[in-house]
Amino acid sequence: MNRFNRNGLRCLVSIALLMVAATWISAAEPSCFTVVLLPDTQFYSESHPQTYVAQTQWIKDHAQSENIRFAIHLGDVVNRFGVQQQWENADRAHAVLDGVVPYSITPGNHDLDRNGDVMTRGTTRFNKYFSPTRFKDRDWYGGHLGQGNENNFCFFEANGMRFMVVSLEYSPTDAMLQWAGRVIEEHPQDHVIVATHCYMRPDGRDTKCSKTKELVGNCGEMIWQKLIRKHPNIFMVVSGHVIGTGHQTSTNEAGKPVHEILVDYQGLPNGGDGWLALMRFKPDENKIAIEAYSPLLDKSKSSPADTYTLQYNIAPAVPVGAQ
Repeated sequence: MNRFNRNGLRCLVSIALLMVAATWISAAEPSCFTVVLLPDTQFYSESHPQTYVAQTQWIKDHAQSENIRFAIHLGDVVNRFGVQQQWENADRAHAVLDGVVPYSITPGNHDLDRNGDVMTRGTTRFNKYFSPTRFKDRDWYGGHLGQGNENNFCFFEANGMRFMVVSLEYSPTDAMLQWAGRVIEEHPQDHVIVATHCYMRPDGRDTKCSKTKELVGNCGEMIWQKLIRKHPNIFMVVSGHVIGTGHQTSTNEAGKPVHEILVDYQGLPNGGDGWLALMRFKPDENKIAIEAYSPLLDKSKSSPADTYTLQYNIAPAVPVGAQ
C-alpha cells in the first residue's frame, strides 16, 4: 500500500471515528430538552396519592426519552398543612425523583401553618419533609433564604446553557423579592425561570394574593413590577393557585420577552386527573412547545389554553464552562 493510500485510509478512519463520536454526543446531549411543571397536588396528597406517584413515576420513566432536565412544583403540595399523612404522601411521590431528576418545590397557601383559622408564614410541616437538608448533597441545588427551603434556587444545564430556577413562597414579601433579585444579579448569564404559587390568572396577572388579611406580601402584578421586569435574564414565570390555565408574553425593561404561565388543574375530576405541563425546549427552532399531558389518562389536551408554542431565543449568551 503506497503512502497516499495509507494516508487516505487514516483519514477515512479518523472521519469515521469523528462521525461515531458526533453521533454519541448527539445521543447523549440532544438539542431538545424538557422541563416539567407539576401544578397544585393538594387533592392528590389528600385523596389520590396514587395519582401523585403516577406523575413523578412518569417523569422518572421518561427522564431519558424526553430528556427531562428539571421538574418544578408550583405550590400547594398538600390540602391541609396539619395532616401528616398528606405530607407523607407527598414525600413518597417526590422520593421517586430523588437522585433521578432535579426538582424544585415551594409552599403554597395550603402548605403554610395556621394559628387557628389565621394563616401564618410558618412552614413547620413543609420543612420537615422538604428542608434544605433533603437537597444539600445535590450539585444542582443552589441555596435558600434563611433557615428553611420556602425560597430557594436551583440550576440545570441543557444544550450548552445553564438555567436557574428561583422558587418563591406564596405571596412573597419585599425582603424575599430583594433576595431573589440579588441571586439573579449574581448569575447574569443564566436563563432564569421564576416559580411562585400565585402570580397569574387566566386573564392576566393576579392582583388579589396580596390582600389576604393574614399575610403582608406581593401579588403577581407587584412581583412583576418589583422583580421580574427589572432583570433581563428572567424569561419565564410559572405559577398555579388559580384554577385554570393561561399564558401571556410581556416585555421587560430590557425590551426582552417574558413568558408568564398559569397551570392549575385541581378543579378537574379526581383532584386534577394527573395533568402535567410538559415544556419542550427546541433551541434549533427557538421555540418552547407546551403540552398538557396526563400520565393517569395517558392523553394530551388539544385546547389552545393547554397546548401551544412560545417563541424564545434560547441561544446561550456564554457557553457553560466559559463563564
